[in-house]
Amino acid sequence: MIQEVKKQLYELADTEYREFNKKLMPGTENVLGVRLPVLRKIAKELAKGDYRLYLSEADETTHEETMLQGLVIGYAKMDMEERMEYLKNFIPKITNWAVCDSCCMGYHFMEKDREAWFSFLKDYWGSGKEFEIRFAVVALFSHFADQEYVQRIFQIFNSVQNEGYYVRMAVAWAISVFYVKFKEETEEFLENNHLDTFTQNKAVQKIRESYRVSKEEKEQIKKFRRTEEK
Repeated sequence: MIQEVKKQLYELADTEYREFNKKLMPGTENVLGVRLPVLRKIAKELAKGDYRLYLSEADETTHEETMLQGLVIGYAKMDMEERMEYLKNFIPKITNWAVCDSCCMGYHFMEKDREAWFSFLKDYWGSGKEFEIRFAVVALFSHFADQEYVQRIFQIFNSVQNEGYYVRMAVAWAISVFYVKFKEETEEFLENNHLDTFTQNKAVQKIRESYRVSKEEKEQIKKFRRTEEK
C-alpha cells in the first residue's frame, strides 16, 4: 500500500509548485509539490479503506506523506480514543506550519466532545516544542472559539512560554480571530496580558488586516501597539 501511495504522489508532483511551496516553508526538505486539494482527495480515499494498515506503514520520507497521515487521521471513521492515540503519534512529526494548520483546522471531530479534546490539548500547549504548541493554538481558535472557552483560552495564551516564530504568529492569528467574535473580551485581553511585544503587535496587525473589522475599529485598535517590552 505504501509503495502505491508513494508512486501516486511522485506522479502527481508539480515541479513549479514544489519550488513555490518550498519558499513558504523554510527548512522543509523533500517537498514533491502535490497540491493540497489533491492530497485531500487521496487522504479521503485512504480513509475509506484500510486506514489502520496505511497509518501503521506510513513514513515521513516526503512532506506530502507526513501531510497525508494527518489528513487520514481526520477523515477516517474511528472512535475518540483511537483517534487520540493516532494523534499522539502524529503530532510530534509536525515540522512546519503547513502540515500543522492544514490538518488541524479540519479536525472538526474536536467539536463533538470539546471538553475531552480540550483536556487532550493541554499536553501540547505546555510542551515547550514549537509545532506542538502551534498545533494546540490552531486547534483552540479553530474549534473552541465561543463564549464558553474564550477566557480559558486567553489564560492559556498568557501561560505560553515559547519564543518560536510559529508559536507567536499562531497566537497573534488566534487573537485576531477572537477579536472578530468577542471584541470586548479581546480588547480587555490586549490591554492586560503577558504577551511579548512581538506577539502583541502582530495581533494588532492581523486585526487591522482583517476584512471583518471596520475602519473605525482598525483605528481604535492601534492604541494597543507597544513600543517597549512590558
